[in-house]
Amino acid sequence: MKNLKLKVIFKYLKPYKKEFLYGGIALLVVNILSILIPLEVKNIIDQLKDGFSSSFVISKSLFLMFLATCMGLIRLFSRQIVFGIGRKVEVNLRQKLFDHLLIQDPDWIQKKGSGDIISRATSDVENIRRLLGFTVLSLCNIVLAYSLTIPSMLSINKTLTVAALMIFPMILVIVSLFGGRMVSQRKIQQESLSKLSDLIQEDLSGISAIKIYAQEEAEKKQFNNYNKVYRNSAIKLARTASTLFPLLQGISSISLLILLGLGTSQLENGFITIGGLVALILFVERLVFPTALLGFTLNTFQLGQVSLDRVEEIFQNNPKITDKPKAKFIKKKVKGTIEAKNLKIKYEGAKFNSLNRLNFKINPGELIAIVGPVGCGKTTLAKSLGRTIEIPDGQLFLDDIDITNIKLRDLRKHIAIVPQEAFLFTSTISENLKFGDPKASRNVVKNSAVNAGLIDDINSFPDGFKTIVGERGITLSGGQRQRTALGRALLVDASVVVLDDALASVDNKTAAKIIEEMRANKSKTILMISHQLSVAATCDRVLVMDQGKIVQEGIHKDLITTNGLYKNLWEREIATNKIVS
Repeated sequence: MKNLKLKVIFKYLKPYKKEFLYGGIALLVVNILSILIPLEVKNIIDQLKDGFSSSFVISKSLFLMFLATCMGLIRLFSRQIVFGIGRKVEVNLRQKLFDHLLIQDPDWIQKKGSGDIISRATSDVENIRRLLGFTVLSLCNIVLAYSLTIPSMLSINKTLTVAALMIFPMILVIVSLFGGRMVSQRKIQQESLSKLSDLIQEDLSGISAIKIYAQEEAEKKQFNNYNKVYRNSAIKLARTASTLFPLLQGISSISLLILLGLGTSQLENGFITIGGLVALILFVERLVFPTALLGFTLNTFQLGQVSLDRVEEIFQNNPKITDKPKAKFIKKKVKGTIEAKNLKIKYEGAKFNSLNRLNFKINPGELIAIVGPVGCGKTTLAKSLGRTIEIPDGQLFLDDIDITNIKLRDLRKHIAIVPQEAFLFTSTISENLKFGDPKASRNVVKNSAVNAGLIDDINSFPDGFKTIVGERGITLSGGQRQRTALGRALLVDASVVVLDDALASVDNKTAAKIIEEMRANKSKTILMISHQLSVAATCDRVLVMDQGKIVQEGIHKDLITTNGLYKNLWEREIATNKIVS
């Protein structure tokens, strides 16, 4: 797993290897200068024992200031480069993650939870940025600091160097003891944060239902529980970190005491000069900070590792519905013939087929109604036509072309589907109507509104087509939302339009007008999946489904005089309408 994570880290850094090389060289120069300064201080102090000279002190002070200034500027340069790499990785990773999410199956997104996914695309990506910025810089700096400082200290006095540094291995032991605990605690904290995000996202989307059923207190209680879990996980992590970091710093400082204690006797015996002792003290102080920072670096590294796992989990999930290797674009004009040949669909975990050897053929320009009882497979058929669920090869055709052999993007350009639950974006009515074709002209947008029976509603709004519909179209009625979604489908140049109960919230008079408008447009094949048989009465043909099959087919007036499922459904609808009226 660790090797895998290192491979992932190198994969992210590979595009920036040139910048990383420049940053590494700059960091090396900084560490070389940080070695030269204590050594120069040693020489200055040792030379001053022969006599004080103001010109000597001033010149050497200016030289030390020059070295310190160069070191500061180069350190700033190295940090800008390495931190810049982290920022670039963050931007590119977030874009790549968003692109990957757009190709995922809708069912997977819904099961995963949008709050959890948002958490991974924001806070986890930020953690990876810190891993590839601060952590990489800090670890490189620690390695360079030790590899350059220890030889310099040994060259001054081996005994004092070993004595001062013998305490440092204890730091590695403590780090390893605390490391695993901090990883697990950080993972728990990230997961609890995802649950919080999920709940916020879900409650804001379902705020109307919460108010209707007066469940504000219940949701507050649930949020409070999740919030406490997050708080407790954060406190545990903070407690571990607040124990580790001071412990590391305290242990590091012990080496200074050892150095001062032993250094005086070495000084008295002439084994070291005053300048050498001062230089050793400066070198040990130089190691104290990166060693104490090791704990924080480790925490950030572990946090980045957890986030790497969470983000890579998304990247490792590939959509089930993809273009087949033999899929091609349709080069000729699509007429709109739809044919199913023994179409079978069975959902994962289901006992029975949702579509069970379904057979039908719909000719170009026909207005077809597909009706049947709840659970008969109507919506599954709609999803099959748009391939939002996977379907077998050789069972569903568009203009005699197996739709599994058509590029998904091309298929969905030619088959527009309007679901019952119309989703609208938080923008204007105009932008929602032309979502499928953002470059559509004003006249085309207006015509789509007319064909969808929406133009009178739009004209009644003060801002007309510029009316903001709110999140998920909350400012519109159910019927207006459905007609906006219908207008969006009618605007695109699709040869086939599938309405999955898309007029359920529209009154009968308006629905009849919309159907008449669509009926006049013979350039589109229209499938109206509906439980309203009054809608089916106006269509060219009616296909009656039951248990995933077509059990009846014909025109409305013939079907209501023939014993069968359609007649039973019609009589039930008539009886229901009488009761309601």
